[in-house]
Amino acid sequence: MPEAAPTAARVAVSGGAGFIGTHTIEALVAAGAKVLVIDDQSHPCGEQLPVEVELVDGDCGSQAAAKALSNFKPQIALHLASKGGVQKAARDPANHVRLSVASSVAFFDSAVKAGARRIVTASSGGTIYGQDARLPAREVHKAAPVSAYGAAKRAEEVYLAAFGMRHGISTLAMRYGNVYGPRQDGTGEAGIVAITCNRLLDGVEPRIFGDGEQTRDFVYVADVAAANVAAILKRVSGQVNIGTGRETSINFVIKQLLKESGRTTQSEYLPARDFEVRRVCLDPARAHRDLSWKAKVSIDAGLAETWSWFRKRHLNTGYSAGSPDRIP
Repeated sequence: MPEAAPTAARVAVSGGAGFIGTHTIEALVAAGAKVLVIDDQSHPCGEQLPVEVELVDGDCGSQAAAKALSNFKPQIALHLASKGGVQKAARDPANHVRLSVASSVAFFDSAVKAGARRIVTASSGGTIYGQDARLPAREVHKAAPVSAYGAAKRAEEVYLAAFGMRHGISTLAMRYGNVYGPRQDGTGEAGIVAITCNRLLDGVEPRIFGDGEQTRDFVYVADVAAANVAAILKRVSGQVNIGTGRETSINFVIKQLLKESGRTTQSEYLPARDFEVRRVCLDPARAHRDLSWKAKVSIDAGLAETWSWFRKRHLNTGYSAGSPDRIP
């Protein structure tokens, strides 16, 4: 059973209609929280939000969002909205700052003005620590992002900490590993698990950039949702890694998904992408100690569950990701 939210906490969530968002909202509602979702519907996962949730359609940094926050008067704000991944940010870093960092800062500001006394934001353990991090990376290690996306996430962390000091509120940056699972969008450039599921269901071979031996800390979305709820219920501040503490190669992930699908096709190997870190592994010790959280779903079980969900959706709805080569 989910831990009960304190006195039916009022929680505002940006990006709550998306992949991580919908899983988190369901957990919050189950815990007894009153929830406002602000989402511009740019990455909806197609899952209906619980009927108890108030939904505002708009960018989280907009005047409409500020008005909704003022009316709702949240005790806590959870920032999950995102504006693209590593490659999209690299193509136009200035625009990424305008769309992402500026919007995030406006959301923090509006939440504080609306009365929020705690703000939790989604950050990126996969990009913050950089190329030469000592693994498993700990929160005390120096941030050294090599990508525009990682730099933007670090900037959001710094802005949020400044809001905390200026206004005397509690703030926490959640440094996620590579989140995967049911409802993830597999039509863009990010999310190797979802992309591969869609490619296999569309009858085309998996695609790997580089040699496939690059590693990531893959963490299942239900575990991340549980971490988000724990972060709301606790008063921990600063930064905390949300990962498994295990390195998993891209080649292993593809092999497991091929096994689940029953296919024997060969993968297509393409040149490695710029600005992507070679190895990622996050030390989850602080999350275990301070949030009483630990990842419960193994990579094998998580990939099996994810493939089952994508396959069922494909069979039941005839959904196709469209062209497997689509780049937004």
